[in-house]
Amino acid sequence: MSDQQGSIFEVFKTFLKLGLTSFGGPVAHIGYFRKALLEQRQWLTESQFTQLLAICQFLPGPASSQLGFAIGLLRAGWGGAIAAFLAFTLPSALLLIVFASLLPALSGGIGAAAIHGLKLVACAVVADAVLGMSKKLCPDFQRRAIALFAIGALLLLSSAWSQLLVVAAGAVAGMVLCREAVSNTEAPLQLGYSKSLALVLLTLFTLLLLGLPMISGDNGIANVARTFFQAGALVFGGGHVVLPLLEQSVVTSGWVSPEHFLAGYGASQAIPGPMFAFAAYLGTIIPVDQSPLLIAATALLFIFLPGFLLVTAALPLWQAIAHNPKAVNAIAGLNAAVVGILAAALYDPIFTAGITSIADLLIAVIGFAMLTVWKRSPLMVVLWCVAASLVKFKLGY
Repeated sequence: MSDQQGSIFEVFKTFLKLGLTSFGGPVAHIGYFRKALLEQRQWLTESQFTQLLAICQFLPGPASSQLGFAIGLLRAGWGGAIAAFLAFTLPSALLLIVFASLLPALSGGIGAAAIHGLKLVACAVVADAVLGMSKKLCPDFQRRAIALFAIGALLLLSSAWSQLLVVAAGAVAGMVLCREAVSNTEAPLQLGYSKSLALVLLTLFTLLLLGLPMISGDNGIANVARTFFQAGALVFGGGHVVLPLLEQSVVTSGWVSPEHFLAGYGASQAIPGPMFAFAAYLGTIIPVDQSPLLIAATALLFIFLPGFLLVTAALPLWQAIAHNPKAVNAIAGLNAAVVGILAAALYDPIFTAGITSIADLLIAVIGFAMLTVWKRSPLMVVLWCVAASLVKFKLGY
């Protein structure tokens, strides 16, 4: 990252565009972030981007939103971090509430074709991210082997903990195999706060995790805060993994009917932005005495809060160890594992769910070429894939 810092407004404007156009889920978001913030704007270096991504992959919480929060923090301080979160999240939170009411009309025909086009966008964007990152992060046999191991492990294992284990195994393999890795810390993360504040943030996370169940009782808004904070604190592996936890919390408890829950889940896959914005939808329909808007805001804040507290607490520790030679090798292996994680996700669920015909494959390949060969923006790829999917539907393919 350059020494020149940006403004809060710059961060807000940039992430607002991402929040309105980043279709495809958390893995695709990483591709959008890399294209917009690293390649187009040079807000940070490849080294810094992959360091932040590795930290976010390792911690519980919504990895893509944590990555955006951390980039906003580095770019424009705490105001930038909050601006990145609000700009990236609020469009999806607001769209989700409206979109959920329209979901029955979009369950077939033209609506389904448009949603399918968004899946093809994810194929192109993630493939571009995997290609670009693999060139820089897997330049030798050892790191390619780590990436291939990560791909194989994740395609064979379905546990929510598998991604965390792969990241940890990549770090260990890096210490053993990547003896000649070029230092990944030539552009260290520049933080504007101390280890003492990081410790305070970690303490706050612990107090909320342990304390909210004690004070919630029969208080509706406190119960909502507890439910969504626990869900956000216990999720490894991204937005989709939080859904079983939320279903157990809000459906089993009788707060939300299974039909309404599934309707919101379907809508959350058809909009840009983070999957965790699903919390805003649930908050508006949970039958609590307080204002639905207040409950939605509470649910949204508390599902994101644990991940943000953890990543900001972890950054100073990472900065302290990043210059250690063993840590440099561990980072090299860990980054190679991250490439494997993205590649595995590119195949399953992105490719398997999106490519259902030769026509789909052709649309996605053209979208990929738009990014890599013709250097078009992701928004143009969104327009192309959705339009082509609608034409395919009209022609009966």
